[in-house]
Order: sequence, then C-alpha cells, then structure tokens
Amino acid sequence: MRFWDTSALVPLVVAQRQTVRAERWLRDDPDVIVWTLTRVELLSALARRRREEPKASRALLTARREILTAWEQWSEVTAVEVARRHAERLMEMYPLRSADALQLGAALVAADGSPASLPFVTLDQRQADAAMAEGFEVLTV
Repeated sequence: MRFWDTSALVPLVVAQRQTVRAERWLRDDPDVIVWTLTRVELLSALARRRREEPKASRALLTARREILTAWEQWSEVTAVEVARRHAERLMEMYPLRSADALQLGAALVAADGSPASLPFVTLDQRQADAAMAEGFEVLTV
C-alpha cells in the first residue's frame, strides 16, 4: 500500500516523461491511498489541459473516465480536520504550497503515526523533500 500524490497519478492517465515509472510503481503495488481532494486536483489538471490543448480533448475525456473508474478502487483519506492540522504545521516547516501540505497531511493520517510504514509517491521534489523529512520512504523522479 502506498500514498499517491496528484503529481504521480496524472502520468497514469496522460502520457508524460514519468508515465513508465508511475505505471511500474502501480504494478508493483496496486493498493493506492489518496487524499479526498486529490480527485478535484486530478480533474482540474485534465480540464486545464483540455482548454490548453483542444485537439487532445477526446484523449483527456478518456483519461477523466479512467480516473473516475480507478477512484472507486482506491482508499481515500477523508479525515479533513486532522489532515488540515498536519498541513498547518507542515507549511511552517517546509516550503510547500497549501495543496501539497494537505496531501502530505493526509499521508500522515494514513500512516497513523508511523510514516516509515507507508511509502509516499510524488513527482514534486519539494514535496518529496518534506515527506522524507517527515520520515516517509519516498518514490519520486
């Protein structure tokens, strides 16, 4: 079981330089844990790309359906209050954007006090650095 950040999930449905690596991580361990608001971030990323790349609209709509289907298989961290408290602390300690701090806060909730027990998957280096400092094993670029 691994906690997946939005940055690592996008390459699973949109071809990118990191797609092969993300697909390998998912094959190695298909049990995905996500933050409850990750779905919004994923759908936002796809909608933004559809606006920027109208010719890719069909493929991006397919990617949207893939995300919504996969979401049903993933475990979701819904403890908003606890994740928010972690995020508030994390933003003071590390150079994280608010959404990234919430992702990492949700991972701390999922790890239930033992970050070393839950690998954290991200393609964002600042987030990877903060996750490592918090004690997570990090899979990154």
